[in-house]
Amino acid sequence: MYLHLGEKTVIRTDTIVGIFDLENTTVSKHTRNYLANAQKTGRVVNVSYELPKSFVVCEENGEVEVYISQISGQTLTKRMKYKLEDGIYGR
Repeated sequence: MYLHLGEKTVIRTDTIVGIFDLENTTVSKHTRNYLANAQKTGRVVNVSYELPKSFVVCEENGEVEVYISQISGQTLTKRMKYKLEDGIYGR
């Protein structure tokens, strides 16, 4: 199954480690450090240049990428849940 993160970015759901709301999670120093480190090592993909609302951590073949999205974490989670419950998309 795939999840649309905004603009022209679609990811496979089986690579998702977590979906996080930027407003709530960046209060933590650990999260800010994690995102800064991911940025420094070139693992951050900005989906859009609009105001970011969430980030999605994905891992595939041992490689981690962090996607910054203008779509809220709650909306992304609902999209995944909707697709899983209704069986709209299969793997």
